[in-house]
Formats: sequence, C-alpha cells, structure tokens
Amino acid sequence: MRAGLRVDVDTYRGTKYGVPQLCRLLSEHRVKASFFFSVGPDNMGRHLLRLLRPQFLGKMLRTKASNLYGWDILVRGTLWPGPVIGKRLGHIIRAVRDEGHEIGLHAWDHHGWQVGIDGMHGKTVSGSLRKGIEILSGIAGRPPSCSAVPGWKCNDLVTLEKEHFPFVYNSDCRGDSIFYPLVEGKTSSQPQIPVTLPTYDELIGRNRVSDENYNQVLLDMFRPEKLNVLTIHAEVEGMARLGLFGRFLEEAALKGISFVPLGKLLDDSPEIDCAPIVPKSFPGREGWVACQGDLIGTKRAIP
Repeated sequence: MRAGLRVDVDTYRGTKYGVPQLCRLLSEHRVKASFFFSVGPDNMGRHLLRLLRPQFLGKMLRTKASNLYGWDILVRGTLWPGPVIGKRLGHIIRAVRDEGHEIGLHAWDHHGWQVGIDGMHGKTVSGSLRKGIEILSGIAGRPPSCSAVPGWKCNDLVTLEKEHFPFVYNSDCRGDSIFYPLVEGKTSSQPQIPVTLPTYDELIGRNRVSDENYNQVLLDMFRPEKLNVLTIHAEVEGMARLGLFGRFLEEAALKGISFVPLGKLLDDSPEIDCAPIVPKSFPGREGWVACQGDLIGTKRAIP
C-alpha cells in the first residue's frame, strides 16, 4: 500500500529543530516525503487572540498546547515582529532538498493567511504566493513544484490565482481522491491531492484517543483500495512526538504501508475526476476547512 506523506512546517522553531530531526528519522526508515515550508515572518503567537473563541480554546486545552508546541511558538510575533524563516534558516530547507525530499510552498505568512483569507482580494492572494515562491526559489535554486495552503483554507479565488504559477499540483483541501477543481464551470489545470487522514491535533483527546492508542487508531484508518494521504507537522511529530512517530513508521512498515512524496501519487492516477472545493466544518478543527465536493463524471488524463 502506497501512502502519501506530507510534512507541514509552520514556524521558525519547527524549521530549526523539528525538520532536521524528522529528516534523520525518515532517513533511518528510508522514507521520502513532501515538505511544505512557511518561509516568511513567524507570527504564530498572534493566534492567542483566538483563545476568546470557545472552540479554539477547547482545542488548545485538549491537545495540551503549551507542552506540545512550546511557549516560544505560542508567543512568537506578539511583542515584536517574528523572524523571516527563509532568510534565517534557508540552509535547513536546502538540506531537505539535498536529502531527496519534495519541496513545496506552505505560506509566506502562515498566521496572516489563516486569519485573513476570508477578506483577501486577488492581488493580496497573488502577492502572498509570489513572495513565498520567490524566497523559496532563491533557497532551493528552483521554483517549488507544489503548494499546500495553511489550515486547508482554500477557496475559488485561491485556486484561480494559483493558475498563474507553475505548480504541478496543490494539496489545499481534505477529501477522498485526486481531482481537478471546478471553478465557475471551468476545470483547473492543477490537480488537487487532498489529505484523507486526520492529523494528530484532530484526533488526540477525542473519542478516548491518547498517545497510548494513537498509532493504532490512525493505522486502522488506512485503506488499500483508496487514496491515503497523511499530514504530520514539524512542530509535533518532529519534536514533542518524535518518538511516537518513529514507532508509527515501524508499525506502518509491518502492515505493508510504504510512504512516498505526494507527487508520486500522480503516477497512480492516469485519469482523475473533477469536483468543486467547498467549505465545511471538520471534526477536531476550528472554523471552516476546504473540502472536496461531489465528484463530476468528467475525467481528464494527467498531462
């Protein structure tokens, strides 16, 4: 069973400490993944304002966020501007490239995208993407071939703006199968590879899921006859839950699961359905999340 492995890197601390540790662990297990980097200012501490929302506060308490992420992540960018990740830690991103992993754009400003996407105009979306692409291209020596928006916050405007950039694919939503997005009756030229499995922070503390049974619960969700795409975070599986993730890789190998970068999954899909991207609520996550809508019968071959 081939499964896509996606690593989201949201913060300065996750890049500096979590990414190198994940790379060493993945190398030990001979696994390649897709790393999606946030490269602009790390202002993630500004999310603390969302504690006024009961759903977000409940998630922070359920996941024991201060122990999971560390206080420096939780206050970064609150009292002074956060550091520009790509300028300070470009050598770490290059090392990931040199290890043979797939490199993609997550965001210019992760916090700014998550809290501001509902009010963004086309120029703002395009400008944010362009800044991220420029700094990541300078670091890696080539433009990123893929992208994945923060928090699965994607809408039709984002899909249209991404058409102006040379992404081979995007991973902006949750869903069940690889598909071409439909926007205003037209089919996007960039396929979506949706995330099909829940993340650590969506599962933990709900339905009696704890660190003791987390790996088994997650592994039971893999299906050999379906698309399997897992997202992990440098700030979680690369740091506080590194040991837990190492055991997960061992248990997954025993079940015959082999992890690959998301781009490799396109090889398994000579034809893909079309579907809209729609906002929905999602278990364990605050607010709306972009999700794959109902499939349309038309299929297109991958170029």
